[in-house]
Amino acid sequence: MKTSNALLFILVLLYINASTEWPTHTVCKEDNLEIYYKSCDPQQDFALSIDHCSDIATHTFNIRAAAVLGHSIKELYVKLDMIINGKTVLTYSETLCGPGHSKLIFCGKKKGEHLYYEGPVTLGIKEIPQGEYTLSVKLTNQDHVTVACADFTVKNYLDY
Repeated sequence: MKTSNALLFILVLLYINASTEWPTHTVCKEDNLEIYYKSCDPQQDFALSIDHCSDIATHTFNIRAAAVLGHSIKELYVKLDMIINGKTVLTYSETLCGPGHSKLIFCGKKKGEHLYYEGPVTLGIKEIPQGEYTLSVKLTNQDHVTVACADFTVKNYLDY
């Protein structure tokens, strides 16, 4: 009996180590707008949700996000690529945390600390581009180490 339990435990550990992809999570799914994401960091997944898909089309909407930090974020940089049919059509980058650039409440958090944010977010865009595309988002710290990354699939059929 103990041998079979030990064997089962070892098989579970091997399966977990062999699995290198995180599942695809649904951020929201409504009539004309669907958003999904998958962590592209094999070491870490995170949680993200919003109240209503339709709120994204407004200037401000509420989100909930949570993660355990695998790396400290004294400085934090974001890079976003919009990909359509496998080709990058737009790139955006910005400093989120750093000397004189602490735009987020979790700037300065240390490795192992929990991040949790619940509240409003403003994207600063007037509308979400229509169609199906991928938004690749990568957050890196002062050591150029990936803090978090995800590929978001957006399917937008809203008629503005």
